Amino acid sequence: MSDPVVVLDDLRDESAELDRLVAELSEKQWGTATPAPGWTLAHQIAHLAWTDRAALLAATDAQAFAAETEKALAAPDRFVDEGAEEGAKLPPAELLARWRTGRELLQEALRAVPSGVRFPWYGPPMSAQAMATARLMETWAHGQDVADALYAVRTPTARLRHVAWIGHRARDYAFLVRGVPAPAEPFRVELDAPDGTLWTYGPEDAAQRVTGPALDFCLLVTQRAHRDDTALVAEGADAERWLGIAQAFAGPAGAGRAPEGDR
Repeated sequence: MSDPVVVLDDLRDESAELDRLVAELSEKQWGTATPAPGWTLAHQIAHLAWTDRAALLAATDAQAFAAETEKALAAPDRFVDEGAEEGAKLPPAELLARWRTGRELLQEALRAVPSGVRFPWYGPPMSAQAMATARLMETWAHGQDVADALYAVRTPTARLRHVAWIGHRARDYAFLVRGVPAPAEPFRVELDAPDGTLWTYGPEDAAQRVTGPALDFCLLVTQRAHRDDTALVAEGADAERWLGIAQAFAGPAGAGRAPEGDR
């Protein structure tokens, strides 16, 4: 992983880019449906605000976060949607202000966490660096939902390297969350970055390989694109199987996007 300050700077920039997409929307536009079933643009931003608040509690108030965890355990299939639904009911200006304030408070809190310190999360404990990376991944993914709903085209940036890193690291989780043993051997992933360089993960001599555009890989592991709609190439049966189930996010396996031809 890169320097935590770099990740936090990139998180701030990613959030600002999404902010520019929604800042001037009319109240009616906030009700625009997004590719996530039942979620409007307001739900997308409300979810980010809700998760930023949870991350802030985890980093600053372990007792308060423990109470939130109990709520999640009581309704594991509903608590994320309920958080988004509650925030989506707010007037757009209030929702936008809440998201902006929350993400700045989280920035301050994560920058203040001493190196090596980990705090609780819904999965394994997180360092400030890992949390910032996860928040960037989610901000980018939900930002893609917003962009798709608005028919906006975003220019891929080097910030995608954080999303790609999580996608590669989460390989075993994608198998295990489906009750399937993860492959024992490591994979090689080679991605064509937006600037023309190559991002690589895993041993160079691995038999199982994935190659292709970094953007496609990030869209796939965040389940914002179907496998058939990417230019990714898999070598090996396990690598091909992974691309069919890949997910960079924690929680239950998502349904993912349908192929473009079926929408």
